[in-house]
Amino acid sequence: MSLPDPASPFDVLCTPELLTPGRARIAIPATWDQGRGAFGGLVTSILVRTLEASAPDRPLRSLTAELCGPTRPGEAVLELDVLRAGNAVTTTAIRLVQGGEVQAHGVGVLGHARGAGTDRVELAPPVMPPWRGAPVLGSTGPGPGFAQHVEFRSTGPRPFGSGRDGVVEGWIRFVNPGVRRDAAYLAGSIDAYWPTLFSTLPAARPMATIAFTFQPLLGEGLPVGDEPLFFRARLAAAEAGYCVEYRELWTAHGRLVALNQQTMVVIK
Repeated sequence: MSLPDPASPFDVLCTPELLTPGRARIAIPATWDQGRGAFGGLVTSILVRTLEASAPDRPLRSLTAELCGPTRPGEAVLELDVLRAGNAVTTTAIRLVQGGEVQAHGVGVLGHARGAGTDRVELAPPVMPPWRGAPVLGSTGPGPGFAQHVEFRSTGPRPFGSGRDGVVEGWIRFVNPGVRRDAAYLAGSIDAYWPTLFSTLPAARPMATIAFTFQPLLGEGLPVGDEPLFFRARLAAAEAGYCVEYRELWTAHGRLVALNQQTMVVIK
């Protein structure tokens, strides 16, 4: 399986080839690296897209995943195991395997809309400066390779400023997103910004996400267009070289569309 063009649309890069029920494969592109492996947002987007393809009438409601090791450029196999398929909810385990080793795995909960009339959001919407007025951060330099494929318009603390608060805010979109604005698109977008701990540090420290919990809140879906999403994250706690942070994605019109909790390790 040949490597895809790294400049291909994001929705193409995270769409697997279905082989048999419960098995798929995908080619991980080069230049989407983050440390020793591929950008974690691409990996989780692949998990999300594969899960939803296995139950096309049931959108993803939650993904709990662990990134066990670095996913390298090249072919990967996705293995699915339906743990339970009820009348409205399917719970499925998924593994991404390379070279006989599991590099990522997770459990997805997929379910029909209930129409219960209980929709509400308790989080206060962020203050969002107009995205067109926010400068685009440069994609060259010592940052991760995947950053060349993402447009960042930071409106909150920049990294490595020794700030008091572990927060990050800003607009986010892929340079070539493609046409699908689905849960996989949100999973990739919510993972792209740097860790909130960076706002409190004077210099870079190698870090990696080891646990990723994600809830898309798509409702009737996202409009297809060039408008970016607004990202907001805050550090919850850091201890013994591990930290937990909470992340959100909002539309420019103040609608919450995704939530994410990440556990990260400070490698050194």
